[in-house]
Amino acid sequence: MLAAAGGLVAATTLPIPGAAASAHAALPRAAAQEPPSAAASFGNPVIWQDFADIDVIRVGDTFYYSASTMHYSPGAPILRSYDLVNWEFAGHSLPRLDFGAKYDLNGGRGYVRGVWASSLAYRPSNRTFYWLGQIDFAQTHVYTATSVEGPWSRHTTLPTYYDAGLLVDTDDTMYVAYGNTQISVAQLSPDGRTQVRAQQVFSTPASIGTLEGARFYRINGAHYIFLTRPANGQYILRSTSGPFGPYTLRQVLLNLPGPIPGGGVPHQGGLVQTQAGDWYYLAFVDAYPGGRVPALAPVTWTSDGWPQLQLVNGAWGASYPMPNLPTPPRQVTPLIGVDTFQGTALKPAWEWNHNPDTGRYTVNNGLTLRTATVTGDLYWARNTLTHRIQGPSSTATITLDHAAMRDGDRAGLALLRDSSAWIGLKRDNGTTRLVMVDGLTMDSNWNTTGTGTERATTPHTGTRIWLRATADIRPGSGRQARFSYSTDGTTFTTFGPAFTLNNAWQFFMGYRYAIFNHATQALGGAVTVTRFELATP
Repeated sequence: MLAAAGGLVAATTLPIPGAAASAHAALPRAAAQEPPSAAASFGNPVIWQDFADIDVIRVGDTFYYSASTMHYSPGAPILRSYDLVNWEFAGHSLPRLDFGAKYDLNGGRGYVRGVWASSLAYRPSNRTFYWLGQIDFAQTHVYTATSVEGPWSRHTTLPTYYDAGLLVDTDDTMYVAYGNTQISVAQLSPDGRTQVRAQQVFSTPASIGTLEGARFYRINGAHYIFLTRPANGQYILRSTSGPFGPYTLRQVLLNLPGPIPGGGVPHQGGLVQTQAGDWYYLAFVDAYPGGRVPALAPVTWTSDGWPQLQLVNGAWGASYPMPNLPTPPRQVTPLIGVDTFQGTALKPAWEWNHNPDTGRYTVNNGLTLRTATVTGDLYWARNTLTHRIQGPSSTATITLDHAAMRDGDRAGLALLRDSSAWIGLKRDNGTTRLVMVDGLTMDSNWNTTGTGTERATTPHTGTRIWLRATADIRPGSGRQARFSYSTDGTTFTTFGPAFTLNNAWQFFMGYRYAIFNHATQALGGAVTVTRFELATP
């Protein structure tokens, strides 16, 4: 519930039988009634893009942020920041979804499977990053790297740790907190590759319902397990008797108004401490059709060692003072802008819909997509390349060279989710048409129920075209997207009717801009994207 004084979240302690009642001798940071003053402020969400199931850590003067990606490959992106507000892509923990043929769109599909809530940690003793996550609600996998840019290596398979939070304790022992409603802790072997011990440490009261999304911390001698009540609450467990408890529970927030109009309650995510000793909570907000986007708020601590969220007028603030941090060593790379596909590898902002066929695309002063699948269904087409949409609204424009398309080929720019639409080219019987297509749909089991209906068409000559999609991903009744094209890169013509983006949450991932080229008759055709631009109004 909300406390009136100071705009803090009041918490009610629910003791577990036998739980220790002693308080900290030392506290993480003194409680404060108001956020500290600062000359500058930041706005929420700190990133208006889809980065859910947040784990956030600090290594030295650098913050890192890991997120879920479901069926997209590479998986588990890592963002980097020097101030907790401005973020850039650094890499991916999972180079490939190496968990079966369905992630290759080979005899099966992995939609709404793959990488769910996972954990990122840094181990100072061997200067190594650890990623730990459960795939397909089955086994848990461990990946390691000495740099977030990679290379990342998979080492082992552990038991099933649902929504795992990884802790490297102060004595270098590694623990995992995990579970849904019944919360457990496992101790790992010194190399982090096998389980030494596991024990249930908490059972969620029926009055609360479900708790999951564990994040595991040791703060001033006490162990904390940070848990979410999806999708409207956040709770925390504390033990002063070691990682296996007993634990006491407090509520951090419940039904708290969020910073995005029409969006949900900030929840899940993690806690992080700055070099100056300040604490912050980085949560996500359900904001479909865009997805789950991160919001940041400062945290203080009570005199007896519990975290309290700093509120603004009884809500998660739309803005707060900037964190008190050293001047960044450099500006981070913006999450929007132009990509001309220089070099020989894709930048980490890009993720494929399922694993790509690596032999059928190249990056070299442009992105060349050779057809990789013969299908009439975009949801089965391999080598569909996706980019997150920038909110609250943004425009993606691609420059497409299509001289090497073959009869039966389909290429273009899509708004991709379980209800999709696209603008692009159809090549048939030696002629090329520009088309706008909607009605690409899936059912609740993520099987295709519609492969698309042409809503506009016109003949197209030449070998180059500019394709554009503009999407408004603000929650609410609008959610409109429009397509347009140009033959000179300057004057754009709206093409086809507006497309209403689906704001149901069950697909979990938000809409993405997607570049595709697939065959309906035979392989052999190709297109080249020489430029991609993501811009905001």
